Amino acid sequence: MRKVLTILGTRPEIIKLAPILMELSCRTDQFSTKVCATAQHREMLDQAFSIFKIKPDYDLSIMMPGQNLAQITARAIERLDPILTFEKPDIILIQGDTTTALCGALVGYYQKIKVGHVEAGLRTGNKFAPFPEEINRILISRLTDYYFAPTEHAKMNLIKEGITESAIFVTGNTVIDALLWVRARVHENRPNLPDGLIDALKNKRLVLVTGHRRESFGEGFENICNAINDVSAQYPDVLFVYPVHLNPNVRKSVYRILVQNPRTWLIEPLPYASFVWLMDQATIILTDSGGVQEEAPALGKPILVMRNTTERPEGIESGNAKLVGVLRSQIADALIKLLGDAKMYAAMAKISYPFGKGEAAKKIVNVLMQL
Repeated sequence: MRKVLTILGTRPEIIKLAPILMELSCRTDQFSTKVCATAQHREMLDQAFSIFKIKPDYDLSIMMPGQNLAQITARAIERLDPILTFEKPDIILIQGDTTTALCGALVGYYQKIKVGHVEAGLRTGNKFAPFPEEINRILISRLTDYYFAPTEHAKMNLIKEGITESAIFVTGNTVIDALLWVRARVHENRPNLPDGLIDALKNKRLVLVTGHRRESFGEGFENICNAINDVSAQYPDVLFVYPVHLNPNVRKSVYRILVQNPRTWLIEPLPYASFVWLMDQATIILTDSGGVQEEAPALGKPILVMRNTTERPEGIESGNAKLVGVLRSQIADALIKLLGDAKMYAAMAKISYPFGKGEAAKKIVNVLMQL
């Protein structure tokens, strides 16, 4: 029997690892599993745990008000080390590019435990965009033993960096597994939503907004919010709904600039099921999120990506996504064009599956069985 320890710390990590944990739970004759949460994020982490009915075996609760990257890293490494010493897993599973993922890979390396990296091989080529995720990915790849790449493009990135091809497994992205699982449930039972939102959306086109990137703190978020004000003034039939990230650097700009705009709903971060429902209802999604870039094509939703570069070019190649940068005029112009050009909208609003069709978790667990 193989012993698997999954390490995670943020909501996106839970969403993307939950399908693997559910698959592992169906194979208890072959796998013994434990889950360790650093709680790099707290409230948003707990939301995701409840949706997927996951209870961590360890909760390190490292989050502190005003924490910086060095403090997160130091606390995560210090608290992970004794758990790995005690559990002695055969393999550690980490996901993505968070500080938690980097620390999990590093402590695993220190203890000579095999590391499996879910969503391996994403690259922008710019070490400060996204920050610190791009460097986290590169460092994790030097510490990893098994690489679960979501696409062929990600696989080629790893091969170019000298990773042995036999250690790379193209699986699709587990976020599609999670998305399709949750969407089926919200179609049956509409999840809880903020009071009044359903009525506010009647006869409106919904532009769903998400934003949280560190490289956009300050001027970048001011540009995003001012662009929303510019566009909302021209389109009274459009409602912007913005679940505002809990990071104070995000909330400060967003609430200062948008709180008086009657066509913008600023709401607290939503449970994943509620967010999936909103994505499914959206006309356009305006985002800097990596996960949303993966999810929206499977829902047939056009995405305007408020970044200068992306590690997920597959969405652009499929025609669902467009990079619009972080300048006020660029964001506003791209949104106005998409809202006003029916032909352009139809070309982007098509269902496609550049990140797989929801079978990634099964593929990953099948690989784990063979290792």
